[in-house]
Amino acid sequence: MQALQILLLMIFPALAIVGALKDLTSYTIPNWVSLALIGAFPVAALAVGAPLAQVGLCLAVGFVGLLMGMGMFAAGWIGGGDGKLFAACALWVGWPAALPFMLYTGLAGGALTFAILALRSGYLAPAVAGAPAWLRKLGTTGGDLPYGVAIAVGALAAFPQSPLAHGILG
Repeated sequence: MQALQILLLMIFPALAIVGALKDLTSYTIPNWVSLALIGAFPVAALAVGAPLAQVGLCLAVGFVGLLMGMGMFAAGWIGGGDGKLFAACALWVGWPAALPFMLYTGLAGGALTFAILALRSGYLAPAVAGAPAWLRKLGTTGGDLPYGVAIAVGALAAFPQSPLAHGILG
């Protein structure tokens, strides 16, 4: 039974990584990634035996994450797919791991910003010239940031502290 629980919990990091890679290579996060995360959550919560109160708290955290994502999207800080991924990841990390999730996401976002700025500085242009198209696009001055990468890094770093993972791994 524990193997099934772990397998169901692995859906979260797998889909978060898929979302990050899609954002990194195409600047889009498909809706199916966020929808699959949302759909898999109750199955995983049921499998690990999460109490109803804990599931409700995770739902509340996910809803707050959706409101935050919508606010960040409205402010032009992130894209719509990023906001949806943020909310779906917030659902999975729950409370109290939501606070480390936001901290780790912010730190990863800062590191991502510095890396992209270095890539766009011109010093690395010769190295990027023969790179795949998605990497050359990342190096284009004035382009967007694939913030889904930072969201996934923050979510993966906070996930071991989440109530679902803590019940199995802790």
